[in-house]
Amino acid sequence: MASKDRQRKLARAKLDRQMARRAANLRKKRRIQAGLGGALALVLIGVGAFWALGGFDKEPVNTASDVCVWTPQEPGVNVNAKDVGEPSTTDVPTFGVRDMTVTTSQGAVKAQLDLAGAPCGNASMAFLAGKNFYDNTTCHEITTEGALHCGDPSGTNLGGPTYTFANENVPAAAPTPAPSASPAPGTPAVYPAGTVALYPNPPGANGSQFLIFFKDFTPAGEPAYPIIGKVTTGLDVVDAISKIETVDNGNGAKVKPKTDVTIQSLTVGAVQANPADGAPSATPSATANPTGAPSGTPSNAS
Repeated sequence: MASKDRQRKLARAKLDRQMARRAANLRKKRRIQAGLGGALALVLIGVGAFWALGGFDKEPVNTASDVCVWTPQEPGVNVNAKDVGEPSTTDVPTFGVRDMTVTTSQGAVKAQLDLAGAPCGNASMAFLAGKNFYDNTTCHEITTEGALHCGDPSGTNLGGPTYTFANENVPAAAPTPAPSASPAPGTPAVYPAGTVALYPNPPGANGSQFLIFFKDFTPAGEPAYPIIGKVTTGLDVVDAISKIETVDNGNGAKVKPKTDVTIQSLTVGAVQANPADGAPSATPSATANPTGAPSGTPSNAS
């Protein structure tokens, strides 16, 4: 009997030990599961926060290929064209801004170029500036529309590089109340003072020539000038230049400055993020190649 009691006690002790080991293993398993669950929860929270903050968004690429078409001019057709090559068709900046500094014999003018509104126009400006294309050239006109006209090394209004490119960022015409042909009262100017725009010559074919408006201008017909930026400092310099006496340009138009306005240097800086107040961007007009040119100036360049 005593032997049976001992066997029962031993069996009971063995069972207790087995149960204790099982309980310990279960507690250990639960601790591991709890730890893994907590770690997984932290990972999920971190991933969620990363996603919410845009961590999975692709970094925007500030360049594009084949957005600009540079059309070469026929050799010898425009004897006033200056060959410095063509800008690249790849890696054209498509958003952000660039600072442009035009140092003239009358003072410096700084502008902010809008890459989103006019990527090709500003790619061309940066390319030509890098080739010193504008250095030691004259601003050959003070136009009747209220702009300083520069960018032609020949000073003939026919010069430029040996390539052209199409219009972009040409503003829409100002609304006019019928039957009047004048803009509605209180309508903002199509080209406010300080606007920097390209001068396509012939209309729709841009090169190196550009305008800096020293007063508000709204054309009577369809606008023709692609906006590329705005003056940030030095508008007073342009305004002072506008007061220079003008003489006949040889074509019957009294638009040539009597005192030379020389661009000593024109530089374009690196691409920057667009500041909060932004650069001007016009609403493109429905006309792909609007016509028109400053009065008193020829428009038959090749």
